[in-house]
Amino acid sequence: MPMCQSSVADGPVLVTDSCVDPALQEPYTDQDEQRSLRDPATTARVKFRYIHGGFTGTKAKFSFYFPTRARYRGLFFEPTYPTLGEEQAEKNPASLGGGRGAIAFAISNGAYLVSTNNAGGVQVAGAIGGYRVNAAAAKYSREVAKRVYGGSERPRGYLYGASGGAYQTVSAMESTTGVWDGAVPMVFGVPNAIPNFMTVQVLGLRVLRDKFPEIVDAMEPGGSGDPYGGLDAEQQKALRAITRLGFPLRGWWQYATLSGGAFAATAGGVRAFDGSYVDDFWTKPDYEGSDPSVRPARIQQDATVDRVVGSPPEGLALSPTPPAGDLVNADLVITSGAAQGKTLTIARINGNTVGLPTDVDPAVTSAIKAGDHVRLDNSWLVALEYYQRHQVPGPDQYAWNQFRGPDGAPIYPQRPTLVGPTFTRIAGGSVPNGHFHGKMIMLGSLMDVQAFLWSEDWYRKQAEAALGAQLDDNYRLWFMDNADHDPLGPAVTDAKAAANHIVSYEGELEQALLDLDAWVADGTAPPPSTSYEVDADTQVHVPASATERKGIQPVVTLSVTKIGRKRAAADERAEVGARQPVTFSATAEVPPGTGKIVRAEWDFEGDGKFPVRSRIRRVGETVRLNATHTFSNPGTYFAAVRVTSQRDGDRTARYGLVQNLGRIRVVVE
Repeated sequence: MPMCQSSVADGPVLVTDSCVDPALQEPYTDQDEQRSLRDPATTARVKFRYIHGGFTGTKAKFSFYFPTRARYRGLFFEPTYPTLGEEQAEKNPASLGGGRGAIAFAISNGAYLVSTNNAGGVQVAGAIGGYRVNAAAAKYSREVAKRVYGGSERPRGYLYGASGGAYQTVSAMESTTGVWDGAVPMVFGVPNAIPNFMTVQVLGLRVLRDKFPEIVDAMEPGGSGDPYGGLDAEQQKALRAITRLGFPLRGWWQYATLSGGAFAATAGGVRAFDGSYVDDFWTKPDYEGSDPSVRPARIQQDATVDRVVGSPPEGLALSPTPPAGDLVNADLVITSGAAQGKTLTIARINGNTVGLPTDVDPAVTSAIKAGDHVRLDNSWLVALEYYQRHQVPGPDQYAWNQFRGPDGAPIYPQRPTLVGPTFTRIAGGSVPNGHFHGKMIMLGSLMDVQAFLWSEDWYRKQAEAALGAQLDDNYRLWFMDNADHDPLGPAVTDAKAAANHIVSYEGELEQALLDLDAWVADGTAPPPSTSYEVDADTQVHVPASATERKGIQPVVTLSVTKIGRKRAAADERAEVGARQPVTFSATAEVPPGTGKIVRAEWDFEGDGKFPVRSRIRRVGETVRLNATHTFSNPGTYFAAVRVTSQRDGDRTARYGLVQNLGRIRVVVE
């Protein structure tokens, strides 16, 4: 077989079904045994044949999970993510693919699962880890499948991944032919997203920190709808710029636990690519560092180590106590002693103690002693908060057009290098362009605070330019309301608040994979793309009714219809008395032909527990429900109803469960 090679000079390697990757020529297997695991969705045990191996001379490893011959339906699924692969799955099989049980889902639906370790991660392996290991493993899995099941039928294959895994998934479909038949990228980011979506979030966390309660309240049901009310000029300017870059206004509900996503991980990359930025920011007049409203945020303080905390060291007690201000993720520069010249990142601050990162070199931390001098310096941290203004890409990534003047030229000085595409290439192996092969269902979350959701609109336009009239034959875009970046919801400390605000989109992923296979195997087209519009502030809006919205997610409306015996106005806000019965009414509908409502759960007091379940006598595309609750204590509550739909209306199904929320503000006096 010929060797795979780049189709253009210095471009990504094009992997086909009939070439051999020159870096991954010799696959081997070193484990072959029968295993089982408990399916977290059904609690039943699923059995499979486990085959593990790798590629000689590399760090690339793979795992295959084959169902029994009787269950096998001639296909495979393959999850991917830059730092989550088969080695993690060995320790926690339920974690693969960001879901509760990717292995069990595949086995239960007649598919085998392919997993790789991305050759040790993309930071180690670059494009090899981005998509080429996944491709080589997928191709070799077909050979192994023939030995396991016999016959000559080619297994159909589908790749999927969220976040960085979406970069990998899209790059794989654009840089391979005949390897996968389709893919489901989720919560995708534009080529200039890293680090800019992260830096702008950190800017908001500093400038708006005292105003978040008002901003959140304005965007909650029954709020004013005006998040800018009560902000001063600087705060209004910052919030508008952040919003126009795509941060969803409703996403600020979790401000207390936000930290810029992967900001800390990518900040070092910016410093490596653009080391002179910090000096330019603080010394040149056209940068924000010369602005009187920005300069006070800079902290540079010398201190002495009083005591090293922990063994191995996990923190340093300093004198004087670190000043109030933004120092988490700032620099701790060692200015004397055996570790002089080393710079660490401040992971946390508690009184006079600064916490050290868990992944820091122990040789450095063990060299720090009491009496050593250090400097706390957030110069890079504050400068990076404005980096997105100095990284304006082409007009197609339209959220950055706010930083252009009437002549189209950037209004802020631009850095010599646009680093976003470099980060994207590192994460996925190539820079997306819309020229994908096979079929694709892309999923985007309307409350995604990491990969801003206009990114999916950007890719749809690239795909439309590439495919033209064939777009609808090969591509779908489904938006998911009340969903965040992670398939299972945000990893926030307040899990109750999370459950009251967002739903998992794991069910959409599962249904998308099943619909993708039906599209490929027998030509059954999946439900149409979600209807949406992007407004002037780069916020994405979807129609209010399920019929107009399309996609596959149910739409829920919730209102208070009775207070005591009196009829109430159907509004997003209701004022009631304590110990007075309140009747809630909910209407849930699914887009035509996408399923039926099978479950409804109530969280009356906004604590995320959903203790009450309505009995749905007859499943259908539209369901109307009532429930009554009495509030014992005065206060403001955000009552919610969570509904679940399933394609076949199967109340007992454990996969393809698609959820959404309806919420309302209840003021109890």
